[in-house]
Amino acid sequence: MSAPLLVILLGLLLGLQPLTTDLYLPALPRLTADLDASLPQAQLTLTALLLAFGLSQLVLGPLSDRYGRRPVLIGGLALYTLAAAGCVLAPDVEWLIGLRALQGVGMGAAVMGARAIVRDVYPPDEGARAMARALGILGLIACASPLLGGLLAHGLGWRAALAALALCGAALLALLLLRYAETAPAPQPLRPARLLHNWLFIARQPAFIAWAGLLAVCYAGLFTFLAASSFVFQQVYAMSPLGYGLALSWSGAAFVLGTLLCRRLLPRLGLQRTAAVAGALSLAGGGGIALVGWTGLHHGLAFLVPHTLFMVAHGIHQPCAQTAAVARFPQFAGAASALSGFILTAVAFGVGAWLGRRLDGTALALTEGMGFWSVVIAGFAWGAVRRWGDVSTPAEPPSEAVAGSVNCRRP
Repeated sequence: MSAPLLVILLGLLLGLQPLTTDLYLPALPRLTADLDASLPQAQLTLTALLLAFGLSQLVLGPLSDRYGRRPVLIGGLALYTLAAAGCVLAPDVEWLIGLRALQGVGMGAAVMGARAIVRDVYPPDEGARAMARALGILGLIACASPLLGGLLAHGLGWRAALAALALCGAALLALLLLRYAETAPAPQPLRPARLLHNWLFIARQPAFIAWAGLLAVCYAGLFTFLAASSFVFQQVYAMSPLGYGLALSWSGAAFVLGTLLCRRLLPRLGLQRTAAVAGALSLAGGGGIALVGWTGLHHGLAFLVPHTLFMVAHGIHQPCAQTAAVARFPQFAGAASALSGFILTAVAFGVGAWLGRRLDGTALALTEGMGFWSVVIAGFAWGAVRRWGDVSTPAEPPSEAVAGSVNCRRP
């Protein structure tokens, strides 16, 4: 594979996550009404997706270390496409929740595989820059998804928005079948005891704790926005589905700007200092969002001004944290990617459960939640990452862990 093709493929695999979550958000209120669902049930169509996304990676990551990235990616994308097609035909919200969970398993294969491929091919610093380029593609997808979802929901209904996910899954599956060449290192034995040793070894590394923690709390802030904004923007701020789609697209554009800024900061500052700069932006943006809620400014534009800063910071944090969380584990990048993905999803699931109880017809759950997570993000960026975040050398696995050959092939 050529370098441009690899970056495009990584961007599309990673972009499956915002595509799956963002494209149907403008249709969520209409979906809730048409299926006669409650607000907690509607939230479950998102939280069940993310719970399956996190849990599945604990299985799929080690499988990709044992059998390679290609079969896991192809199987995951096939499941994703079939589940997405089933969502279009779902007769009630219970069926939709179950099928969205299956979509989450396929999405887990795509995102876990992309993170592991970066470690297969690139050393840490170069991997972060490659990840920033790939996440720029993700940002473009995040810009287009809610706008497309708003147009489809307004013109054709919520089932059309879900049908678009099936078509995208099928197209990405075809690309994998035709163009992806295996990048995984030598196969690793798949034994439960050794797998447990690997996970314990990874989880005890301070660098992993710092970067996987930063990745998780950053996504918690974003997930607070994704899970609550559909109702807040359309019911409290009185935006149309198309207007809300435009707001989400603006959010995606700020994320793209953050990835571009990340690519400029990394050569000058390195991973740890770049994360510290982004921590300041996160705190400024989240603090501004909380202030908007406390002062009672019930207008979408007032929210989006500080939210832009938050999303620029998110675009810086993501390439750094996703790459650095697996950087010290070239022997089992799939397992490390899976564990970081599980931690991220467990935190997001907790956020979803909290929001389900706190959404009360006002914007406070959204604004206060994002304000809280901005403080936690800054704490990780300035504390744990600054102290423990050096990933310049691979971690030496203990004798109980699987220590296979390292493959750092370049495209």
